[in-house]
Amino acid sequence: AHDGPRRAAVSSFGISGTNAHVIVEQAPALEESAPAPEPGAVVPWVLSAKSDTALRAQAERLLSLASTTELRPADLAFSLATTRSALEYRAAVVGESRDELLDGLRALAEGSPAPTRVLRGEPGSDGKVGFLFSGQGSQRLGMGRGLYAAYPVFAAAYDEVCGLLDAPVDVDAESLHQTGSTQPALFAVEVALFRLLESWGIRPDYVAGHSVGEIAAVHVAGVLSLADAAKLVSARARLMQALPAGGAMVAVQATEEEVLPYLTEEVGIAAVNGPQSVVV
Repeated sequence: AHDGPRRAAVSSFGISGTNAHVIVEQAPALEESAPAPEPGAVVPWVLSAKSDTALRAQAERLLSLASTTELRPADLAFSLATTRSALEYRAAVVGESRDELLDGLRALAEGSPAPTRVLRGEPGSDGKVGFLFSGQGSQRLGMGRGLYAAYPVFAAAYDEVCGLLDAPVDVDAESLHQTGSTQPALFAVEVALFRLLESWGIRPDYVAGHSVGEIAAVHVAGVLSLADAAKLVSARARLMQALPAGGAMVAVQATEEEVLPYLTEEVGIAAVNGPQSVVV
């Protein structure tokens, strides 16, 4: 066996006087870099079948595969979502880690309850579509960049919003997490994303928003014009950025009644996001 690189000699002799010779060598092998670790994002594994029994059986088969291989959760999620038929009985197992996803699969296969891991349902013709516009904290550097390059509708809508905002949106990583830049950037991306979905014929029956996402929701619902919504977002971001430093905010998974007894004079309920979610 030959352990070194492969080489070959090539000669060229022509009737016109060509006399050339070249030696070529196998290129060095490239070292494959290890895949970047996944940043703890929630990954969905979607399954479907023609009956409830078949759905559980599929979960059991997938559990066997995922337990004995080193498949990356995100790769498996992509394959399940893009290469499998969507049948009548459906389930989605969600989790931030392989162990959480395997626990959800196990619960689905056994038919045991796992409300935080497994979502189940059947398609229906009377279903409604809702859009939820997120608030501060969902931003990331480069958000929307791929959509901007790929879809002219998104790019045009984004540019239109940015032209009306009295605040910078093309900022560096540090500035993006400053309220004065975060809120306008989120608003621009959310409105552009809505226009893209709208161009595909996807229209919501309901809209809702959290924090600055409320203004995006109000605009796409037709309550505020884009110019007025952009003016409101710019003013809101500017005023919140001007608040004195030193404050803090904490999200608590508890009811308002459970939290109130622990509050001191300088701490108050800032928002009630849900029955079991408050901000102080």
